[in-house]
Amino acid sequence: MFTAIFGSVEQGIIYAIMALGVYLTFRVLDFPDLTVDGSFVTGAGTAATMIVLGYHPVLATLTAIVAGFIAGCLTGLLHTKGKINPLLSGILMMIALYSINLRIMGLTSENSIGRPNIPLLNSETLFSLFYRWWGKLGIDETINSLLESIGVQYVPGTWGTIVVVGIIVLIIKLIVDWFLKTEVGLAIRATGDNKKMIRSFSANTDNLVIIGLGISNALVALSGALIAQYAKFADIGMGIGMIVIGLASVIIGEAIFGTKTIIRTTLAVISGAIVYRIVLALALRIDLLDTGDMKLITAIIVIAALILPQYIDKRREKRRKARRHMQRTISEVQVLKQEGNDLA
Repeated sequence: MFTAIFGSVEQGIIYAIMALGVYLTFRVLDFPDLTVDGSFVTGAGTAATMIVLGYHPVLATLTAIVAGFIAGCLTGLLHTKGKINPLLSGILMMIALYSINLRIMGLTSENSIGRPNIPLLNSETLFSLFYRWWGKLGIDETINSLLESIGVQYVPGTWGTIVVVGIIVLIIKLIVDWFLKTEVGLAIRATGDNKKMIRSFSANTDNLVIIGLGISNALVALSGALIAQYAKFADIGMGIGMIVIGLASVIIGEAIFGTKTIIRTTLAVISGAIVYRIVLALALRIDLLDTGDMKLITAIIVIAALILPQYIDKRREKRRKARRHMQRTISEVQVLKQEGNDLA
């Protein structure tokens, strides 16, 4: 159980980066961007391809971010300059990216134009570089021996993944928090709330939409690059359903932790991604379910996350109305008693 939850937390932190990207489009920009399913694989494929070709993992990861940014900007151009419906713009770019991703991964093979997957089992990645330094510190042995002393039977091989990814996610969260409070960030938030209003202040909403979509898909591509290096492979089908996972993370996080401030909201999105992975791991431990049911479980989690908050809000509103009615009744009774005393 502990190992399963630990692995879910590791993956949840990585997918939290993708969830932040989805949050920027769906909540901040109010843009239903389905490019995510394609740009996630673009990040994974670009990073894996460059690593296999001998480039440094850091450079490969940065290139993946740029590739995702370009994909998002193209979706923005289709919508703003091509006047295509936002939902259709994302779908068209997602379809186009399928072939583009095959071409990118095909660069690792001389005899193939397109390649559906790239293994990274014997390749140097960000994680393997970090593990070499982390292993010398002896922190894993200390923590694992402490866990074994309190009765934990199965301990993780390394705590380094959570540390390095946690640092990356924390930095990204702080950057996103800062960016959304800058002049450009505030303009993007205003564009999502009311385009006509922000246009009246002579703001170029087209450029703001393009920038917002570019940043969003850059984060999604970064998540894909890290997942590819974490899982030691990149596959053309690994992006299927990413938009649903991102939405589930955003909805769960907002429902549990609230959205009063930007800092709290981004933290809620990150926490939602971790909670989602833990719930998914626990659900898969049920005997009746297997890995083929992951999409069904995801759909059920999203439905529950959408319906439960509404049900809870209705119950709270009923309680508030009942409380107000009770207070009003008590006040009326007190007034009647006072009037009776005055007449006596």
